[in-house]
Amino acid sequence: MNREDQMPSASKIFATPLDLYRAISRVWSGDTSSPTDAWSSSNPAQNHCSITALVVQDHFGGEILSTRTSGGTHFYNLIDGKKWDLTVSQFAEPIPYDDTPSSRMVALADTSAQKYELLTDRIKLLV
Repeated sequence: MNREDQMPSASKIFATPLDLYRAISRVWSGDTSSPTDAWSSSNPAQNHCSITALVVQDHFGGEILSTRTSGGTHFYNLIDGKKWDLTVSQFAEPIPYDDTPSSRMVALADTSAQKYELLTDRIKLLV
C-alpha cells in the first residue's frame, strides 16, 4: 500500500459505509459528477464513483479498486476485506468486478480537486 492510500480505519462521523451512503446520496449533484453534464436527478449516483470512492476511503480507510464497465472505469472500495460500492445503483446491469487495485491519485484524476472539495464540504454541512 502506498503512503497516499493510508487512511484511518474507521470514521469518526459515520458508523458504517451505509451511513455515509445515506448522507452522500443527498448531496450528489451535477456539479460534483464527472463529467458534469452527465448527471440526472433520477439517477443521482451516476458519474460519482471516483469521487465517492475517495470520500469512502477518507472515512473508512481501505483500498480503492476499479473495474472496466461498458461505460468506462468504475471505482469502488475494499474495507476490511469487504467490497463497498456506494454508486452501484447507477448501473442497470450487474458490474463485472475485477478488483483491479487503484489509488487516490487515479480516482482523483477521474474527477477534480474542486469537485472533491465541494462534495466533502457538503457532507460536513449534513453532520
